[in-house]
Amino acid sequence: MSQLLRLEKLFDLQGRVALVTGGGTGIGWMIAEGLAANGARVYITGRRKDVLEQAAAKFEKEHRGEGAIIPLPMDVTEKSSISAGQEVIALKVGRLHILVNNAGQTGPVTPFLNDTNAPEHKSPETLGRAMFDSASFKDWSEVFSVNTFSIYFMTTAFLGLLAKGSKDVPGYTSCVVNITSISGINKLGQVQLAYNTTKAATAHLTKMFATELALKKVPVRVCSVAPGVYESEMTYPTITPDMVDKIGKSIVPQPLQRPGSAQEVAGTVIYLVSPAGCYTNGQEIVVDGGYTAVNPSTR
Repeated sequence: MSQLLRLEKLFDLQGRVALVTGGGTGIGWMIAEGLAANGARVYITGRRKDVLEQAAAKFEKEHRGEGAIIPLPMDVTEKSSISAGQEVIALKVGRLHILVNNAGQTGPVTPFLNDTNAPEHKSPETLGRAMFDSASFKDWSEVFSVNTFSIYFMTTAFLGLLAKGSKDVPGYTSCVVNITSISGINKLGQVQLAYNTTKAATAHLTKMFATELALKKVPVRVCSVAPGVYESEMTYPTITPDMVDKIGKSIVPQPLQRPGSAQEVAGTVIYLVSPAGCYTNGQEIVVDGGYTAVNPSTR
């Protein structure tokens, strides 16, 4: 038993097969690199094949002899593309142990919302009309399609392979990790109400999947990780300490006054998908430097 408590056993990813959506850049890349550096065979997806190939080449150069990064072009908003990706992994390896639903995008914003001196705040009528005019149903649908709908279709498409992964390793249970955000927990709109709503919906979808699969005795766990302010291609590639609160649009300053690191988000995911995390199901872990501890949140 004492040998099982050693770090290399607790967080053993040797031989695991993983898929990370949006895995070529930002938080997705941080997670994919962390999984592969610890021995996993990681498929990274995205719509830009060149970005995926560059990421895979970078990993091969810096981590030769460890795990592997394999590019797998995929559009997570298209069922046919998801099915094609599922067929590739079914044919090549026949199982999946780890699915990280990370792909995401920002949505319509209302920059005037937090500026109470802006003309839109002249009256409830002008504020409501400005918010009404700031986006279309299509704008909201598009961000929901990537941030929430895709998680339903990815998880269901790969469920059979994930169940096979659980049978592949004694005492291990495959895991889906959905990357949500503190924006889904934050009671502040952060001038991006559509995005925040998609992340809250994804957090609840995570819990429903975990419960329904457990009740149906499907051997697949489902959890989520909610990052705070992190550097990414989608938001800011570089974040200095003075930018943290501007990006987070907080009322109270974030206690650590810095963005999160690759180690912190990848390490959290590694815990969930490793033997150490096999007793954890249906949970959302917040990795935000204390942002939601000091600002209005649903937690």
